[in-house]
Formats: sequence, structure tokens, C-alpha cells
Amino acid sequence: MPSPTPEIRYALSGDVSIAYAVVGDGPVDLVFVHGFAGNLQNELEMPEYAAFHSRLASCSRLVVFDRRGTGLSDRMREAATLETRMDDLRAVLDAVGSQSAVVFGTFEAAAMCLLFAATYPERVRGVILYNPVASTGASRHVASDADIATMIEQWGTRASAAAQIEVMAPSRAGDDAFADVMARHQRLGASPGAARTILRMSREVDVGDVLPAIRVPTLVMHMPSLREEAEYLAARIAGARRYEVPGPDYYIMLLGDEAYDEIERFVESLHGDPAPDTVLATVLFTDIVGSTARAAELGNRAWRELVERHHAVVRRSLDVFRGRELDTAGDGFFASFDGPIRAIRCATSVVTGVRDLGLDVRAGLHTGECETIGDKLGGIAVNIGARVAARAGAGEVLVTSTVKDLVAGSGLVFEDRGAAELKGVPGEWRLYAVADAAS
Repeated sequence: MPSPTPEIRYALSGDVSIAYAVVGDGPVDLVFVHGFAGNLQNELEMPEYAAFHSRLASCSRLVVFDRRGTGLSDRMREAATLETRMDDLRAVLDAVGSQSAVVFGTFEAAAMCLLFAATYPERVRGVILYNPVASTGASRHVASDADIATMIEQWGTRASAAAQIEVMAPSRAGDDAFADVMARHQRLGASPGAARTILRMSREVDVGDVLPAIRVPTLVMHMPSLREEAEYLAARIAGARRYEVPGPDYYIMLLGDEAYDEIERFVESLHGDPAPDTVLATVLFTDIVGSTARAAELGNRAWRELVERHHAVVRRSLDVFRGRELDTAGDGFFASFDGPIRAIRCATSVVTGVRDLGLDVRAGLHTGECETIGDKLGGIAVNIGARVAARAGAGEVLVTSTVKDLVAGSGLVFEDRGAAELKGVPGEWRLYAVADAAS
């Protein structure tokens, strides 16, 4: 008797519903994250995807879901940033009761999986990537404007699917029935507008600076023509293993036994719970501009009262944007965030809020690998954040290029402040000011 089709359920990520399903009950949780777009209902009913799910579920409890804006999940008007997509993955893990899982991402979903592993290492046993698009500096398969226009014009047609099948599944070339199935899968996975947004965003996201912060076992799988980016990623992730898929078919659900065996060996090699001593975080430093002169002008009591009101504004913003206060020294704050967009919005909120008190603050942000020291964070990333803040002007929110590269699709606008040397930090750092931070 055939096994029943897994039940599709929904996890809430904020007020967005994310469709997910669980296949099997293996000893290790494995979450598959579609690159580009998919449709969970369609995949659970397609024989090719059913075989893919069954094979992965033979060594794991497999969790599959549709990303926001695609498939059965809620459609959104705005682009889904890396930060919101991490929130969605975490919501699905919480919904299925998973404390830690192997995260398996394809194509441009690789960037989110890597960022999630660095930000929440305690929840990730390992990472599997397939044909990853994660760094604009290494990618050779990100679409141009002309490519995107052509793809969208032909979106969901048999001709478009057939052309893709010739490259990705040559053993099925000329199979009109399979081309119809894949064209239908495109249409059910995403609208042309959603597909265009995903393709454009994939060109803007760059997690290259994050790669050294990945401290979990990583398997980078790729087809031969995409070896260059796979080598780039594997060389920058400590202990990463690279595996070239022999083909001839490269659709994820048509991989041969050798590729599946490699995945199973990797999953089965992961033992015990992760015990991270580093974490990827966005650090924020703020301080009041001209505080000494203002204190002398007001006197001790009035200045102390003004500083307390300033602290209240900062702490309200930290609460709203999920920041963690790590230290307060005089009139300055040191805080951390699990996402750079929230950190930037918190900083701009503080800059705007304290102006009503007749104060100007400067703020600096950097995203990097931080050492966990009890409840505190330390390391070079913290030093960089402090140095960036010191270079900011009154009412300015200054960020490193690392932060800027991680917020693609957020709508945030930056002004290039050029390269700078940061005291005590090797090399030059490109800095950017958040446009209209104090407006």
C-alpha cells in the first residue's frame, strides 16, 4: 500500500504564512530550501520529486517548504530579503519542533542558508549547497537584464522548459510530456513578476565576507560547468567538502545514485549537538555628538536627566527591532542584532528619535564573526563596528560594505563614503552612509 501524501501545513513568520510539509521520521532533521521557486503541492504529487523526497527521507526527517512569495506561501508585494527569509526558515523549524537541522539550499537560496548557519550556528548541524549562487564576485550564472527579460517573456511555456531541460536533464530532452510538467511547475511556483524579483535580487546579494564565519560542516555540490563558484565557496568555508555531480542530469530531483549517496554519507557523518563559540552578528555602536560641551552647558543634574531620556529612546528602538543591549558606557550604546536590516532601522530610529531631545548621535554598524564570551560578544568584528561609529558624522549612520551587501531588496539607499583605514584594523574598508538617516 503506497504511503500517504504528506500533509501540508502552515507556519507563521510574523504575519506571513509559510507552507511546509514533513516527510519521513529519520534521526536527523534536514530542511530543503528551494532556490528560485517551487510549489509544494505540485512537488508532493510529481513522481520525480516524490522519489527525491523519499531518498532524502531515508536518512532524515525531511522538511520541505515554499518560500514567501512562491508556491503555496503568502504572496508579498516587497522583495523577500535574506533577513525575512531567515525568519521564515526559523519559523518552519519552530513549527516542526526542530532544535537543529541540516540545511540544504540550491542556487540563490544558498546565500540565505549560509547566512542562517553563521547567525544561528546552534540550530544548524550542517549545510548542503547545490549549484550555489552566493557571491557576486565569483558567480558566473547570474542572469543579465537581457536574460531576465527573455526568461520572463517565455515564463511557463513549453519552449522555455524544453530549452532548460536540454541543459539540466539531457536524458529527458525531446520529452514533450516532461516539458509540459516542468512548464506547469514554473507557473505554479511563481508569477512572472515574482520570478523577475528573485532573479534581480540574486544579482545583488553577496555573502562572500560571511563565508569564514561558517563553522558547521559544509558540502558544496555542483555540476561541472559551475565549478568556479563552488571552488570559491569551498575554499573560504573551513573544512568544506566539494563534490562535482557526474550527471548527465542536473535537476535536483533527477540526481543519480552517486549524488544521493554523497548526501547520505554527509548527513550520517553529523553527530552530536553543535556547540558554537562564535556567531555572526551585526554590531551597532552609538554615541552622542558633542556630549562634553553639552554637559558643561546644562550642568550635571540637567545633563543626567537628558541622558536618561536618550537612553529610553535607544532602548525603545532596541526592543522594537530585536536588538540586544550589550553595554552602555556614558552616553554610548553597544548592541547586537541577528540581522543587518533590523540593525540599520534601529540606528536610524535612534538618530531620528533623539533629535526631538535636541541631541545628535552618530552610529556605526558592521556584520562579522563575533566571539561569544558568556553573554557578551568580542573579537575583531566588534572593534570594526566601534571604529566605524567613530568615523560617522552627527546624525549619520555609517556601515561597512559587508552590511550593505547583505541588505539587498530592503529598499535601503546608501551613499558611498569611500575607502577608509580603521585604527587598529588591517586593510582598507569601504564605508557607506544610510541615506536620509536623520530625515
